[in-house]
Amino acid sequence: MAFLTLRDFKEAETHIAPHIHRTPVFHSETLSRLTGHDVWLKAENLQKTGSYKVRGPLNVLAGMPKEERERGLICASAGNHAQGVARAARQYGVPAVVVMSRAVKPAKLDATRGYGAEVIIHGEVWDDAYAHSLEIAKERSLTYVHPFDDPRLIAGQGGVGMEFIEDVPDLDAVLVPIGGGGLISGCAMAIKAINPKVRIIGVEAAGAPGMKKSVEAGQVVTLDTVGPMVDGLVVRRVGEYTRKVVEAFVDDILLVEEKTIFDTVPWVMERLKLVVEGAAAAPIAALRAGLPSLPGGSKVGCVLSGGNLDVSQLTGLSWN
Repeated sequence: MAFLTLRDFKEAETHIAPHIHRTPVFHSETLSRLTGHDVWLKAENLQKTGSYKVRGPLNVLAGMPKEERERGLICASAGNHAQGVARAARQYGVPAVVVMSRAVKPAKLDATRGYGAEVIIHGEVWDDAYAHSLEIAKERSLTYVHPFDDPRLIAGQGGVGMEFIEDVPDLDAVLVPIGGGGLISGCAMAIKAINPKVRIIGVEAAGAPGMKKSVEAGQVVTLDTVGPMVDGLVVRRVGEYTRKVVEAFVDDILLVEEKTIFDTVPWVMERLKLVVEGAAAAPIAALRAGLPSLPGGSKVGCVLSGGNLDVSQLTGLSWN
């Protein structure tokens, strides 16, 4: 498969922009003082559906033949992709089926149903739900919308990076969370197309380092086990296409301990006044832990990928 170009991202923008927010970018004095860098935050937690995930399905549906759309859509999701597909399907007036694992948070489950999707619960993690969704797609002749390993979807997600670098053109580095790799693939290709000097740094949960291991191996590696759940960061197998993109466009991948990510969620609420879920907190967690190897005073961007936090997740988290 060919890599995406700036033209692909611009075209996707024309399909998506009428239906989403251009989310704000905030400068953080708190993080800048704490880290010695100049820190900027792209707040996709304020996006419609509460995350960047609505962008990709809108672009996929825009380019999908009418007969494929009208058969109905299906996907597997931990929650945010589910809401994105459900909302995009409602926008186009077509039915959607979403398969979610038993790890789904009640808030994401309720929101997905609220957008009109049929929800089926199956398996312990996303990979289990994904396998089951493929069976259902075949049985019902539904059109599949993959959560990360589809260039059309990635062209939509890349709008996050394109907007970020347009709003803050002199960024030195951008930190992006990694689950299956769709967001960082889109951000990396879009940002590098505009300014190839920007360092793109991925952040994975230490208990689910699927992308880092796959890039090191030169092929996609399936993890036997995954660590504690950080919503949006836990998959056993990253994408084939996204692995190739990350290998070509991403400068570094950092691993952050799950406890550090969990502790960062309430810290962001208390100190930055923003509600973020675990995946969105990961880049800030990496900064707080001093993990990026960057010159002092670097202009650093963090993508806050979503804010669909179930309040029950706050139980037991430390407020530092």
